[in-house]
Formats: sequence, C-alpha cells, structure tokens
Amino acid sequence: MAVRGSWEDLSARLISAAAMAVVGVVLIALGGIWFAMLAAAVSGLMVWELGRMIAPQDRRGPVALGLLSGGAVLAAWALPGIYALPLLAAPALVGAGQMPRDRVIYGAYALAILVAGYGLASFRGDYGMVWLIWLVLVVIATDVAGYFAGRFIGGPKFWPRVSPKKTWSGTVAGWVSAALIGAIFLTFTNAGRDLPWISVALSFASQMGDVAESALKRRMGVKDSSSLLPGHGGLLDRFDGLLGAALLMLLVAQVVYVPEVRF
Repeated sequence: MAVRGSWEDLSARLISAAAMAVVGVVLIALGGIWFAMLAAAVSGLMVWELGRMIAPQDRRGPVALGLLSGGAVLAAWALPGIYALPLLAAPALVGAGQMPRDRVIYGAYALAILVAGYGLASFRGDYGMVWLIWLVLVVIATDVAGYFAGRFIGGPKFWPRVSPKKTWSGTVAGWVSAALIGAIFLTFTNAGRDLPWISVALSFASQMGDVAESALKRRMGVKDSSSLLPGHGGLLDRFDGLLGAALLMLLVAQVVYVPEVRF
C-alpha cells in the first residue's frame, strides 16, 4: 500500500511539473511583459504562502501582502533600476511589521522572493532566454535526480535535523545531473567551458534553497506551504530550489561579466 501511495504521489508530481514546464517555457520564450507578469504572479503567491505560514489566523493580511508584492515586482521591472530596491523592500518591511511573530524571518524571506522574481524578469530581458532555460533545467534536473536517487539508493541523510528526507545520494545525484545539463548546453550554445561547474554551484544553491524552506516549515509546524499544486504542495515547495539558484546567479552576475548566450 505504501508503494502504491508513493507512485500515486509521483504521478501527481509529474503531471503538475509538466503543466508548469509548458507554461514556464512559453512565457520565457515570449519574454517582456509576459514573463515579467509570470514572475510577479509567482512572487506574489509565494509571499502569500509565507504570510499564511507565519500568521495562519490572518486570512486577509497575507492576501493583501501577496498582491502588494506582485505589484512591486512588476513595477520594479517596468521602472528604472534605481527604484527597484525601494519598491521591493517596501512590501517586505510592511509585511514584517504586520506579522505576529518571526518578523525578521518574514522580512528576509519575502525580500529574497521579491529580489529573485524581479531579477529573473530583468535577467531575461538583459541576457536572453537561453540562460533562463539553462537555469530552470539545472534546478529541475537537481530535483528529479535527487528524488529518484533518494528513493532508490537512499543512504545517509544530508541534514536530518532540518530536512529529514534529503539524502547524500540524492544530493550528489543532483550535482551530477546539473553538470550533465551544463555539458549538454556546451554542445549547442556559445557558452564558456566553465558552464558544467557553474551548473554544479547552482545545483548546490538550489538544494540550499530547499533546505532553507524545509527549516522554515519545520519552525512553523506545517507540512506544505499550501495546497496549490497537486503532488508538490505550494509554490514555495516547488520553487524553493529555483529561488536559491536564482539568487546565486543574480549575485554572480553583479560581480562578473555575463555574455548573452545564443543557440
């Protein structure tokens, strides 16, 4: 019976993942306002989930904060860059002031979500869609390889106190799969030879994003951030890895030259 449940869970995960992949790829390809609206909507929903976890008794507050946050991401993308940080910081600070507890955690996590959402929308416009497709595939490969390696190989836990399901076999499998994605992209793009090890670094950042969200859920005493996505829980559960990888990629882009990569 347990085996059957595990495969039913896998089926729901795959269907949800396929639907999200189709929507994501189409809007990444369209770029511009279409991808910016996707980034804003996802950011707003993630902030809503964050607010619900910290203040579960408040039904209206998290909704308002989610709408405000999504609007801030879209406004920051549309306006000159000098306005971005104040626009993104404002909803995080306002929301932190409304939380009944863990205000610093809320403010820091909400700001990370908004910076990542704005950064991805801007990155698509500045550097083209290939970088984003590579980033998303690295995160997906890390998650899928970790899922299967953890289930079929198992072994010692990576960080049992924070993320009891994550194993070392799944963690290493994620690194290997990310390196393969980088190597594959070398065959049909003009990306540099450093891409495989950069992919591994982003894979690790993705895993740390997952660990951070696991720690948050354990602190709040919840299993999932919400029930929006069948088989995955909420958007934070699904995109925690992308959040970590995106923040690292955006940080790297501030200190090194990032060329536009073409097919």
